[in-house]
Amino acid sequence: MNMNNSTNNTKKIIHNLQMIIEQRSASAMAELAEKRHPADIAAVFNVFNQAQQVLLLQLASPKVCANLFRYLTDELQASLVQQLDKTTLSALLVHMAADERADLYNLLDETQQAAILPALALAKREDMRTLAAYDKAKVGAVMTSDYTLLNSRHTAAEAIDTLRTEAADKETIYQTYVVDMLGRLIGTVSLRQLLLAQPHERVVDFMKPDPVALDANAFREEAVQMIAHYDLMALPVVNGKGQLVGIVTYDDAMDIASSQADLEFTKTAAIGNIDHNLKTASIGLLYRKRVVWLVILVFGNIFSGAGIAFFEDTIASYVSLVFFLPLLIDSGGNAGSQSATLMVRGLATGEVVLKDWLSMLGRELFVAGLLGASMAAAVSLLGFWRGGPEIALVVALTMQIVVIIGSLIGMSLPFLLSKLKMDPAAASAPLITSIADIIGVLVYFSIATMVLDLPMP
Repeated sequence: MNMNNSTNNTKKIIHNLQMIIEQRSASAMAELAEKRHPADIAAVFNVFNQAQQVLLLQLASPKVCANLFRYLTDELQASLVQQLDKTTLSALLVHMAADERADLYNLLDETQQAAILPALALAKREDMRTLAAYDKAKVGAVMTSDYTLLNSRHTAAEAIDTLRTEAADKETIYQTYVVDMLGRLIGTVSLRQLLLAQPHERVVDFMKPDPVALDANAFREEAVQMIAHYDLMALPVVNGKGQLVGIVTYDDAMDIASSQADLEFTKTAAIGNIDHNLKTASIGLLYRKRVVWLVILVFGNIFSGAGIAFFEDTIASYVSLVFFLPLLIDSGGNAGSQSATLMVRGLATGEVVLKDWLSMLGRELFVAGLLGASMAAAVSLLGFWRGGPEIALVVALTMQIVVIIGSLIGMSLPFLLSKLKMDPAAASAPLITSIADIIGVLVYFSIATMVLDLPMP
């Protein structure tokens, strides 16, 4: 779909919603929901004021309301829940997926949480509390309890009857899970296997035993890695006793991956995590998320200035050295940023682990040496043209050294942060660049002072 078609469709949806609001037509809302994806409808909700948003949700059927609600931002969800009447709220909560219901519960304060509990039956209420109790960084916080469970004693015919009864309320039925008498996960069965099996065959006889599973207290990024590695539509989650407590679906894993990518991107740029919509985030929030790191980096750059001041006699003797200063120190920072990006990605995906540091150090040293040599050869020609053979030697040696040092810093810092149980993504490009700048200034003018036979300060 091209950009013009997308824009036209958005305008049509907005127009249709405006007509629905004016006419207060539930039938028109149902018709629109049949024609348009709920994500497209939810995407234009910010065009309307809160009273209109509430009306649209009230006019929608419970199922449509839940489908729309899942695509709204967290802050909008928390705000709208307070405005919905009890009937709409009750229907919404009942039709939400278990994991999404728990996420909504965690967005609310204690008073709001107490207000929505009566809208749910006891079983769903306890289920929501259980899911909401998990640390948001753990798998338990993103799993859903909407899965189909089979007993090992079931026959294929009984299993199909179970699926037929429960399918409408479950996230997925393509893969079902088999447990023993104690609720421990012992196997999985695909829908295809059930359909091909003889009606009287016991599930335990044709199930796939010892399935891949993840502990509920594992970090949620591990679920993404396992789903990608094993090419799963859903990953079963177990407790410490091996009992099945939930599943992480493929779409939830993609949400986690997207969220993690956003977080690492902002950290790489030395920006605090902005968990609000960028268009609606307040000026104060945007300021607070950026100012701390910028101030820290400003003071970090004072050391670069101090280094330059320390070698002012060297600079006074060969003013042409100043011409190469930005080029050389930026090269070290750029090389370090590249290395850090590769290592952060490797650590995040599990391609490399802490014990790989020494072997990666050797590889990075070799690669950085080749990169530095190539860049040194290029910059030496410029140095020869601007200042003669001595300046060419100074800039070539400096380029070689700062690229190697910058690369090793960029590669090692994410490992160090991981060792300290900190987020490797905090090894941000601006931080590495600032460190490389300080070292680059000292290396450059030290080499210049020695090669040009000038007195040391």
